[in-house]
Amino acid sequence: MRTLKYAILGLINRHDMTGYDITKEFSQGLSNFWNAKHSQIYPELKKLTDEGLVSFEIVIAGDVLEKKLYSITEKGQHELKKWLLRDDPIEPTPKDKFRLRMYFSDEISHAQQVALLHQQLEKRLVKHSFLEEHFKTYIKRPNAGSAAFGDYIVLEGALLRESAYIQWIRKVLGYLETERATARQALKTEP
Repeated sequence: MRTLKYAILGLINRHDMTGYDITKEFSQGLSNFWNAKHSQIYPELKKLTDEGLVSFEIVIAGDVLEKKLYSITEKGQHELKKWLLRDDPIEPTPKDKFRLRMYFSDEISHAQQVALLHQQLEKRLVKHSFLEEHFKTYIKRPNAGSAAFGDYIVLEGALLRESAYIQWIRKVLGYLETERATARQALKTEP
């Protein structure tokens, strides 16, 4: 299944967009739960056009720059709504390189484990802070059914995800610290 197809249809369904506008959305709002590169978006737009799900008109930007402004067709809206109502099974757990490294962390020293955890913690705190700043732009929860509501609830989910990741890293650091302290205590009490 081409999930990117539906992400693009959903964006264009909200309002007409250029390929550049769509790419920008993937690097901003959608980046909290989905990603796509420029090199994926434009071929998908071509497929959507060929399938009759979107159409475009050429618009002039500035003096001579031509851009394609995409809009969703009735067929595209029907396809999007059908996909929105589908009951899919739960996706497999997303890949997480850092957790995979921690799974095999018995191959590195205690100090290396701690260093890696602190590096990851710092990255996660920065990401959490970024999400929190974006979340603060909402004075109140938007009404259900609005485009802003979708952004709000997904952003809230991203904040919870990052909070849980931070909590997990801190817990693991606590395990390592407790183990280190226990080992030091054992050394002191040895005859």
